[in-house]
Amino acid sequence: MTITFTTARRAPATAHVVAHGVTTEGLEDGSGLPEGIDADLLGRLGFEAKAEQVQVLPSGKRLVALVGLGDAEDISTTTVRRSAAGVARAAGKHRFLACDLAAASGLDAADATQAVVEGIGLAAYRFGYTSKKAERGIERVSLVGSTAAGVRSAVERGEAVVEGVSLARDLVNEPGGRLTAPEFANRVRRMARAKGITVKVLDEAAIKRARLGGLLGVNRGSTRPPRFVELDYRPKGRAKGTIALVGKGITFDAGGLSIKSGQGMMDMKMDMGGAAAVVGAFSALPTLAPDCRVRGFLPMTDNMLGGDATRPGDVLTIRNGKTIEVLNTDAEGRLVLADALSLASEAKPDAIVDLATLTGACMVALGPKIAGLMGRNDGFLDQVEAASERSGERVWHLPLPGDYRRMVDSSVADMKNIGGSYGGALTAGIILGEFVADGIPWAHLDIAGPAFTDSEDAETAKGGTGFGVRLLLELVAAFEAPEGD
Repeated sequence: MTITFTTARRAPATAHVVAHGVTTEGLEDGSGLPEGIDADLLGRLGFEAKAEQVQVLPSGKRLVALVGLGDAEDISTTTVRRSAAGVARAAGKHRFLACDLAAASGLDAADATQAVVEGIGLAAYRFGYTSKKAERGIERVSLVGSTAAGVRSAVERGEAVVEGVSLARDLVNEPGGRLTAPEFANRVRRMARAKGITVKVLDEAAIKRARLGGLLGVNRGSTRPPRFVELDYRPKGRAKGTIALVGKGITFDAGGLSIKSGQGMMDMKMDMGGAAAVVGAFSALPTLAPDCRVRGFLPMTDNMLGGDATRPGDVLTIRNGKTIEVLNTDAEGRLVLADALSLASEAKPDAIVDLATLTGACMVALGPKIAGLMGRNDGFLDQVEAASERSGERVWHLPLPGDYRRMVDSSVADMKNIGGSYGGALTAGIILGEFVADGIPWAHLDIAGPAFTDSEDAETAKGGTGFGVRLLLELVAAFEAPEGD
């Protein structure tokens, strides 16, 4: 359901729920409480104005929601986004919400407003094929505080981000039998044409001509043909550098002949979360209008176990000529990314970032909510970490030790596609690095944990999270061509 956001200096009288942001300081001295609210009652109810805490009270014919923001000095856009999501969930079936969180936060009005729009819009996201009629929820939101032109632009940016993240979530949540590689490519093509973004789709014949041996090898067990999609956003005027975004697009991962268990493949429709994040980010670029060129490279296939599936021991030749001995067909993401990174390198961008639901090892190391960050060029990795901080999508920098390269040595090929029993996230990153041309700054994001969730948390809904969309948009917006190491 689409939510209409407007700005106003004060809460409209017709709003069903009026939300007020309250800091701990404002609660203690009473200055942050709206007229008529009893501080003693709030204390008895346990409201302490902690960040994201929401207390709903009746007030005549409508409800008042007090929303904790925590200590004023600790408030960030992440605080505001998550608190706004809490308001959206607390508002339930009420259709008209007025909210002053942006003004109450004390942050830059535009930044805080965008965070509120993102929090409410993303918390209201729903996906499903249930037969019962969807319940109505928030339809209108009045953002109370400033009506300046910059705030209106922030609303539009927030709406574009919500649209992009929601698109990524929709793609991840689609069952693998529906979102096949050809269907995925068609949806991306429709989005790109609607947004004025250049798009090129390679069918199976074109993929063979392009010598994308990794993608073809993974696809051998499937009855559905692969696709490879390229996207190209060009800013108006002269571009300040070029960044390439690469996303893993395995539409369903059964593991190939190294078949997963039934439990292990239940959620494997999400194995194209990296490609979905890139697509979602591209959908928002025309609105956010960064001044750099952005190129996308998306390999798409499922990983099945048909009669001619790639066998353990087979050797694949990747686009850049390097060979990989496949010892585990369930380590397929690095094979399709190898081709994509090779093609991205040939475009000679100023930097490359890839996103992939790549390894369970990264989830073991960092849990379900933090992505692993690896790569080369400290300046560029610093940009990725800064974008992570601004977006609220957390990453943790992991090493790529040079001496670990021998863990993927093969006796018959340039490398094998798995390492030893330990350090699986790192050896996967090392393999990917073999297909990024020397001298190109590169970041790898292993999003296996945060791309999909079985529980709601603030702005995150169950299922596909759209993780990476906001991070990529922050990265692109502030991108500067890194200097060489």
